[in-house]
Formats: sequence, structure tokens, C-alpha cells
Amino acid sequence: MATQAPQNAVRLMYNVYRRVFPEVHHELNRWIEKAKAIPNEELRTQALSSIESKTFHCEGGAIYSLLAGERWKEAVRFIVAYQTISDYLDNLCDRSTSMNPEDFRMLHQSMTDALTPGNDLKNYYAFREDQNDGGYLHDLVSACQEVLGGAQHYSLIQHHTVHLGSLYNDLQVHKHVIEEERIPRLQQWFNSYRERWPNLEWYEFSACSGSTLGIFCLVSYLLGGRMDEELAEQIERSYFPFMQGLHILLDYYIDQHEDEEEGDLNFCSYYDHEEQMKGRFQYFVKRTNEEIQKLPDSSFHEMIHKGLVGMYLADRKVGKLTNAKTFVKDLLKVSGKKATFFYINTKMYHKLKPGRPL
Repeated sequence: MATQAPQNAVRLMYNVYRRVFPEVHHELNRWIEKAKAIPNEELRTQALSSIESKTFHCEGGAIYSLLAGERWKEAVRFIVAYQTISDYLDNLCDRSTSMNPEDFRMLHQSMTDALTPGNDLKNYYAFREDQNDGGYLHDLVSACQEVLGGAQHYSLIQHHTVHLGSLYNDLQVHKHVIEEERIPRLQQWFNSYRERWPNLEWYEFSACSGSTLGIFCLVSYLLGGRMDEELAEQIERSYFPFMQGLHILLDYYIDQHEDEEEGDLNFCSYYDHEEQMKGRFQYFVKRTNEEIQKLPDSSFHEMIHKGLVGMYLADRKVGKLTNAKTFVKDLLKVSGKKATFFYINTKMYHKLKPGRPL
């Protein structure tokens, strides 16, 4: 199939598999060793589990490092550290006995600090019983600060990274409180944005806020020395809401079975029926394609866009979902041949990739 795919797609995937993914695993191996040394059993368990089950988040995010030119390894370092914080905190909030919004807010202050070089490190576990992580979260935050602090003109994008990060943090706080408060809090939160985004439902806006892709794109362009204020503005507009929303809706789509078993919130469950959900996914695909055409390197962003669709739909978890074959077929059809190329290649990668026991 590779010979039938567009040449730039083949070249991109070659660079990703031969350069980017090995560097991602090199970075992750460092964090795995640090996670294994966490003294507190619960924090250690969640840190290791988050890496083992969500490695593909770091792999996918690190594709943006190709925009960073010669500083691509620094981009990978930032992306892996920031995404590892995100996945670790998600595990802590999802699998925790705590339902305290103060606890969730304090944990996610680490993500704001990671985007703000010069911010002091804090006791991010202040409102929970489990405390001693041996410096694991501090080290992750410091790694992000070091990359951003060493980048010229970070001030050009900081407003945008912190804004996207704050939306992410708000979402994580609201979606993890006690079950009866989650939907009212998320709906009330969306009410303050409804006028700006009248074409979204509250659960779709929530999904759009839950992605880190816009931040990775901004940082990678910055490290590549190609950033100015106009580009920073355009990246945020092109990625939020539709590209980020498509990303997270796909993430929730493949997790439906798992989330139902665990009793976790899943935004796909708020569509009235599957046909409505499929129609909205198709809408996000089309709007994403329109927005990314406004960016430089639009073919690269199109690859990310198509790659998201192909890679998520190729996930093993999709096989457990009802009517998955029809859903996958219809979404690939509207997404085009490049999405199908990534779908097939990802299926092959899953078959060939060795297991990574921690």
C-alpha cells in the first residue's frame, strides 16, 4: 500500500518510524526509570500505568517535532514530558478516591508551571493523602521549563500555550468531581463560551479543550525559529476547536467500551444516537480540513489531520465497539485516501511493534 500513498506521506512516516518514535521511547525510558523509583506505591503504580497504556499519546504528539528543524530532539523532550504529566494526572484523577476539585486544580497547576519558565515548583499533592513521588512530577515540570526557557522569543507564544493549557486544566477539574456535579459544572463552564462557539455542544467544547496538539504545534514552530505573532494567532485558530476536538472525540470513541466498564465520563455517550455522532465527526473532519489550509506547511498539518483519523480508527480497541466496521468505513471515506493510508500503516505497526513490559 505504501507505494500507492502520496510520496510526502511515505517520507513523513519513514522519518516518524526511524527517527521520532525511537527518540520518544528513549525519553520515555528515562521517565519509566524515574517512575519505578517513586516511593509511594499508589503514585508509582499510576505513573507506570499511564506510560504503559498511553505511550501512543507521546508518539503521536512527537510528530510535531518535525516542525522544529535541527532542534527536533528538544521538541520531543518537551512533548514527551508535557504529555507524560497530562497522562499521569489523568490517571491520578480517574483512578483516585479523591473527588476534591481543589486537589485536581492543584495537581494541574503543574501543567501551568510547565508552560511558565520561572514559576516556582510547588507541592502539587497538597490536597491528597499520597505525597511522596521522589521528585517525579517536579522533574517533569522542570524538563518542560528548561526547553521553553532555552527557546528564543517564547513570549511570542506563551499567551497561547497558557490559554490552551488553562482550558485543558479547567476540563480536567470539572470532569473528575463527584458524578452528580460533573455535567452541571461542564455545562456552566461552556455557557461562558457558548456565544463564541454556537455551533458546538457542551460535550464537544469539552472535547476540544482536552487536546495538547495546539501546544505541541506552537512549541515546535518556535524551536524551529519560524514563529511570529501572526503565526501564533493562526495556529490557535486553526487547532482550536476543530483539530483538537476531532483528536479528543476520536480518543473518546475508541475508549467507549473501557470507559463504560470503569464508569468514566465519555463525551461520545451524549450524542442522541450513532448516526448523529457519525455526522458530527464528519463535520469536524471537514472543518478541520478548512482551518489547517490557513497554516504554512498545510500539507504537514493535513498529514496530522488524516493521521489522527487513520491511527485512532486502527486502534485495537475499536474492534470491541458495536457497528465499528460501518463507522470506520464511513469516516475513512469522508477523510480521504491519506487517512486510509495511515489506517493501514498503523494496523501494520501494531502487528510488528514489540510489547513493552515495564
